[in-house]
Amino acid sequence: MSFSFDTKNELCRLPVQRRCCAQAEAYGILLYCHTFSSSEVRIITENPNFALRLPRLFQRAFDLRFDRQPDPDRGEGGKMVFQIKSREKLDHIIDLLGYDPRQSLALHINFAMLEEECCRASFLRGCFFAGGSITDPAKRYHLELTSSHLQASRELEVLLRESGYPPKSVTRNGSSVTYFKQSDQIEDFLTLIGAPAAALRIMSTKVEKGIRNSVNRRLNCDSANLDKAVEAAQNQGTAIRKLEAAGRLKELPDKLQETAALRLEYPELSLSELAEMFDPPVTKSCLNHRLRKLVELAEES
Repeated sequence: MSFSFDTKNELCRLPVQRRCCAQAEAYGILLYCHTFSSSEVRIITENPNFALRLPRLFQRAFDLRFDRQPDPDRGEGGKMVFQIKSREKLDHIIDLLGYDPRQSLALHINFAMLEEECCRASFLRGCFFAGGSITDPAKRYHLELTSSHLQASRELEVLLRESGYPPKSVTRNGSSVTYFKQSDQIEDFLTLIGAPAAALRIMSTKVEKGIRNSVNRRLNCDSANLDKAVEAAQNQGTAIRKLEAAGRLKELPDKLQETAALRLEYPELSLSELAEMFDPPVTKSCLNHRLRKLVELAEES
């Protein structure tokens, strides 16, 4: 199952309790579902848990049943359609949501229904149920809400900003898309609408990514440093052999001769390890100075 599917399943486990919150959640679903007009409500889903939730939710919110809904005993797969075409039921819903059933339905958000924080959270949950999707955080961070009702989408953006979740928006194929790309915003949004487990999964994935990236950076850094050390040791060995071939090595001070001999004997050792081979041991800085001197002398010859 997808991360989006699992998140909606988590939300489906929330109880349908207060009537005002049930109406707010149903309101979000209607604004972001397939069709909501004065002549029809059509909600299409492939999630069986959401399909089980919808009848209970609309019964609690509007005290009505769908005119058409899937038969739960048939184990219907694929797309499941919920529909209301009864004029009486549609007028009842439109009236409860604060619109005028006698006028053409121009959809916008009735903020009077969302004054309580619990109702706002329920409304946003409904929007996510019907028009939301979220990408697997292992791939990237992206949550979006898509609606064909442009005015309602603009007002949703205002609602999110007032709630402390500033989104971005874009128009795609005639629909308005409100989206988040920041992981912390997505975590907060999911927690608000009632999916803390999904939010925690994003946090865990982010920590794992951070650890993995840190390890990779360290390995890359260590590899780069090792390459530099190997190259330096090779250059030092070449310089020492050049001095030896020219007969100049035996003319150098004893400390430089000792350094040259140990470097040729232990070409694989790092500076720190090679410094420990001296008797008595020398500092890494001292050894580095001696080796640089040998290379400079070889370049002069």
